[in-house]
Amino acid sequence: MLLPNRRARWSVRVAITMLLAGVALVGTPTASAEPPTRLGTYVVDSAKVLDRAQFDDVRNAVDQLYANQQIRLWIVYVRDFGELGPDAWAERTATQSGFGRRDLLLAVATQTRDYWFYGDLPSGVSDSELDGLLTTEVEPALRDSRWAEAGIATAEGLDSAMRGNGGVSVRALLIVALIVALAIAFVGGGLVLYSRKRRKDRSTAELRAARQLDPDNSVALGALSLEVLQVRSREVLVEIDNAIRTSDEELELATGEFGATAVTPFSTALAHAKTAVSKAFSIRQQLDDDIPETPDQQRTMLVDLIGTVGRADRELDAKVAEFDAMRDLLINAADRLDALTRDLVELTGRTPGSAAELTRLTTAYPASVLAPIRDNVTMARERITFAEQNIDNGRAALTQPVGKQGGAVAAIRAAEAAVGQARTLLDAVDNAAANIQQATDGLPAALEELRSDIATARTLASYGGPESAVAIAAAEAAATKATANATSDPLDAFHDAVAADTELDRANAAATDRKLAAEDLRRRLERALTDARSRLAAATDYVTTRRGGVDADARTRLSEAERNLDAAQQLDATDPAQALAHAQAAADMAGRAMQEAQASVRAWESSQGPSGTAQAGAVLGGILIEGLLRGAAGGSRTGSGGYRAGSYGGSSGSRRSSRGGRF
Repeated sequence: MLLPNRRARWSVRVAITMLLAGVALVGTPTASAEPPTRLGTYVVDSAKVLDRAQFDDVRNAVDQLYANQQIRLWIVYVRDFGELGPDAWAERTATQSGFGRRDLLLAVATQTRDYWFYGDLPSGVSDSELDGLLTTEVEPALRDSRWAEAGIATAEGLDSAMRGNGGVSVRALLIVALIVALAIAFVGGGLVLYSRKRRKDRSTAELRAARQLDPDNSVALGALSLEVLQVRSREVLVEIDNAIRTSDEELELATGEFGATAVTPFSTALAHAKTAVSKAFSIRQQLDDDIPETPDQQRTMLVDLIGTVGRADRELDAKVAEFDAMRDLLINAADRLDALTRDLVELTGRTPGSAAELTRLTTAYPASVLAPIRDNVTMARERITFAEQNIDNGRAALTQPVGKQGGAVAAIRAAEAAVGQARTLLDAVDNAAANIQQATDGLPAALEELRSDIATARTLASYGGPESAVAIAAAEAAATKATANATSDPLDAFHDAVAADTELDRANAAATDRKLAAEDLRRRLERALTDARSRLAAATDYVTTRRGGVDADARTRLSEAERNLDAAQQLDATDPAQALAHAQAAADMAGRAMQEAQASVRAWESSQGPSGTAQAGAVLGGILIEGLLRGAAGGSRTGSGGYRAGSYGGSSGSRRSSRGGRF
């Protein structure tokens, strides 16, 4: 009796084992089903239904749609949507891929022969147009297994629909045409007259604006109509020709009154203007001859003509004030000569005192200090004598008949120049003592400031570079020289100290800016490193505790974040700028790793049946490894529901091979 019982119990165990194995196998999704995933490229052919040429054709159509309409179309071919259904599969794929308002998805299951179009309909495409596209072009291609043609038809159909809605409808054009026809019927020729008046008003306004343009503004002139350019070119030719003729007459009178030498600047300007205007008239002649020019050639020639005339006109205008001043000088010549005489009396009276001051300075300071003013008194006397001679010549010229008094102008100008130089020469002597004393009094403070700046420059040497080193060396040399010459040549000593300090201040400012920039870079790097470490730690903890549901994309971003953080820490001391770039990249990659890991875990959880058990949590955390993924068929499956604890080793011994292995 015992033997049959044992056999019965053994048979029951075998049956239960086989039943459980069958249930496990039945519960496993088919290998053809593919879970929703984050799309990394615009065309995905997981079903392997496209050859290389077809794949490229679909991708080109998608790219052309984006180039024309800035709409991103994603096309995915899979074998099976699994138990989700096409709509849920498409929606989850769009969510995981971060779709926006300009993203569209065409998902096609080639084995179960399902498809779904998902996304916000572009503003240029109506519901009826989309329905027509799908039912008349996309679905027939899919029914015939023309997979590439279906994708291309979707992209081109959307592009065509959006292009069609961008223009004016035929109905609108017919309405406009009808309105125009009725208007013509009622008003007859009035419309033609109104149109002519409008054109005339526009031309008048454009010509008015053209007159305000700078003749050298070739861009603005080139934008004018040919009609306006033609009119304006004739206007400026008449205006400049009148101006030259008037100037020629005035210059002839001035030459007779003031002499050829006095009017040389005006003669030169007038000659230049005549040459320019001759060129402008030559251009006008070419435009008026029997040889036609193209519209572009006419425009170029007219712009050149107007610019040439404008430059000639400006050159004449630049001499107007000077020409008028010459004429006015003669009118007030007598008063100007009297004022110059009074100036000479004052300068002559100053000369003995300045000579005495120069003698005193000579006994008090070395000759090198007084070299710039040593001959000033002698030269002042020479200028006074020259001014006296020209004042006498000016008075003599005024006794001549009207029209012959032009010599007075040159004499007055020469006398004024001589008086001005004589005053400057004597002022330099009279002010020399004060200048020397100011330099003597200010030199100690200048040297103290220079030495202080040298000390500051040394503290900034690491930031100053070669420029700072040169400035420090020059400042030290200047300080040494100024100290040695403080008594013998205080003016030069003071100048050397101030000049060296100015250059050193410039170098210190640049070094200070670089120091502040370096300190700011250091602060930003420290903040970036802190941010990267915290984000990387958070992402690492998340992946570690949920690694059973995290795919390769998130792990790739996490690895890249770790690599960048390592590089930032290695470059911290030697290249902070590069270290900052790596730290920022690490923080960015860590954030992306977290986002992709969370999306991956959500997808994993949606693919699992409702359980909430501790075992499911252990599988998500990677503590238990699903036996069917590795080695179960070979007898290594454990008795705890098809899972076993992970252990040390490679992916074949401790980690799931992929997130989609259960499908």
